[in-house]
Amino acid sequence: MEKPGAYGGKRCRPRLLLLAALSWLLMVYLHVAVFHGPPVVSSPPHTSLVAVASDCDDCHRFLLRQEEQLKKMGSASAGALPAAAAEEQRRPRRGAGSEDTCRGRYVYIHDLPPRFNADIIRNCRKTEDHWGDMCRFLSNAGLGRPLADRVDGVIRSEGGWYDTHQFALDAIFHNRMKQYECLTANSAEASAVFVPFYAGFDFVRYHWGYDNATRDAASADLTAWLMARPEWARMGGRDHFLVAGRTGWDFRRSNNVDPDWGNDLLVMPAGRNMSVLVLESAMLHGTDYPVPYPTYFHPRSDADVLRWQDRVRARRRTWLMAFVGAPRPDVPINIRVRDHVIAQCKASAACTMLGCARATGSTQCHTPGNIMRLFQKTVFCLQPPGDTCTRRSAFDSMVAGCIPVFFHQGSAYKQYRWHLPDDHHRYSVYIPDGDVRQRNVSIEAVLRAIPPETVERMREEVIRLIPRVLYADPRSKLETLKDAVDIAVQGILDTVERIRKGEYVDSGGPVTEDPPNLFSSTESLFRPEQPVQADQ
Repeated sequence: MEKPGAYGGKRCRPRLLLLAALSWLLMVYLHVAVFHGPPVVSSPPHTSLVAVASDCDDCHRFLLRQEEQLKKMGSASAGALPAAAAEEQRRPRRGAGSEDTCRGRYVYIHDLPPRFNADIIRNCRKTEDHWGDMCRFLSNAGLGRPLADRVDGVIRSEGGWYDTHQFALDAIFHNRMKQYECLTANSAEASAVFVPFYAGFDFVRYHWGYDNATRDAASADLTAWLMARPEWARMGGRDHFLVAGRTGWDFRRSNNVDPDWGNDLLVMPAGRNMSVLVLESAMLHGTDYPVPYPTYFHPRSDADVLRWQDRVRARRRTWLMAFVGAPRPDVPINIRVRDHVIAQCKASAACTMLGCARATGSTQCHTPGNIMRLFQKTVFCLQPPGDTCTRRSAFDSMVAGCIPVFFHQGSAYKQYRWHLPDDHHRYSVYIPDGDVRQRNVSIEAVLRAIPPETVERMREEVIRLIPRVLYADPRSKLETLKDAVDIAVQGILDTVERIRKGEYVDSGGPVTEDPPNLFSSTESLFRPEQPVQADQ
């Protein structure tokens, strides 16, 4: 029989001593952790609250609801960033001692009153009688309606294809500039100032049935608004630029044969001082600089472009040459070469064409799928002048990997020098229009005489140029490739820098005359008497 205290006597003392020692160690640890340890910090922002209570079902459900609410609050706050903070977020980050990657590239966008842009396109249905329904072309940041034509795999809806109007550049370019990587809210820091005036759409709304004073009203209003701004005073507006998404002739009524055609934006003081991006320069020693016509392809990423380049590179081309367009019997004799080109195409078994006869109301050349299918099956695409020297079709054909054939120097070579190589033999064929009109040359014979290896090199150059002649989706951004907007903005920045250095300024004094247009020519060019049609 055990003595009393067998478990409560001496045998329990070691355990008590052990517990006392552990308690003392715990107190020492807490003292060191609280008073001498690092400060307590909150969980990093990306840590999920749900993970903290993963072992407690009730806590889990509660914290899940709390985390959802926090996410909603965070999204709302991010959308409500002040303009200056949003601009700072867009600005490239600078590491310690690193160079500012936007130096010399900052652009300030004027916050114009809505009467100069949004109000102009709000009444887009006013144009239906003469220009069709422009409203459907203004959706998707100016790109128009998405195309879902999958026939022959030519166009795929997921690849950035839209029914884009050739005169929609005002809206497309403005939306692209909103995503420009070097925007600044400080106009004093800017190398150039963008003026988002929708000049092309303004032309459309007042062209038919209005007097010249009404046609010029918005341009005159803009001139007064700009010249009252401090940004204008800095260089007299010579660091400003805007986009007028039509030909330069549409904004030079005083220089046109028809005194009722267009407005005088480019003749007004502001128009003479600013750089104006147009689809075709009038080449009259002015400040209008040509940029490519919009095509149907607006990629969202480099991958979209590279996939398309691979596709057109692999296409089997069964036609030697092709033409898309309508006859022009009502234009001056100096560009009636189109009728002779059509006649030669019809007479050749190696040529195909899409007819767009106005009399029959044919819509073949207004259907993007038809156009792109034809161009992808063709080696050479014939591009004679139409209502004016340039054509949208030239850029549609290049996007399809088809080598353009030009008949007038003003159709490309004296126009798009920012976007196309100076050596035009690398990517195109030139046949003088005079030889065609006088029936001294066979277009088919000229093209067949080009060696196959030269044709391959030319096609590869055309495919290489595709990114430079298209406008990426304004709602996204190409990663490494430069599109037509990137190249145009760089061209503007270079031009402004030359002006700033005095290349266009009298020595030691103010500007006394307009700076020369880099694309100017003494060659006599066509001045339009007829409206520019959409089947160019």
